[in-house]
Amino acid sequence: MAKFEFRGKSIEEIRELNLEDFSMMLKSRQRRSLKRGMTDKQKKLLEKIRKNPKKFHRTMCREMVILPEMVGVRIGVHSGKEYVALDIKPEMLGHRLGEFVMTRKVVKHSAPGFGATRSSKFVPLK
Repeated sequence: MAKFEFRGKSIEEIRELNLEDFSMMLKSRQRRSLKRGMTDKQKKLLEKIRKNPKKFHRTMCREMVILPEMVGVRIGVHSGKEYVALDIKPEMLGHRLGEFVMTRKVVKHSAPGFGATRSSKFVPLK
């Protein structure tokens, strides 16, 4: 199996980089976001992950860029209705948390619901 590399560096080498050096490896939008600094909620989430990486952490920070120290952590990202469990993998580096949790579900229509009128229950046969 091929070993994971991000921009020619292994995950161990990337973990040793500081935030500024890692941001230089990202695309411009993520780099600019990290350069502006993190919000208080993002800082708090990062501190919780550093304190206890084995615990399941829940967050609403969908716009947070995935950093090397988050790899291997299990995070619950808010989808607008519920928290969806997300295992952070090395391939997710540089992306945002919200990219991996969809906010809309596929609608599956079935039989008419309770209280439907007789005319609305009619389904023509093909």
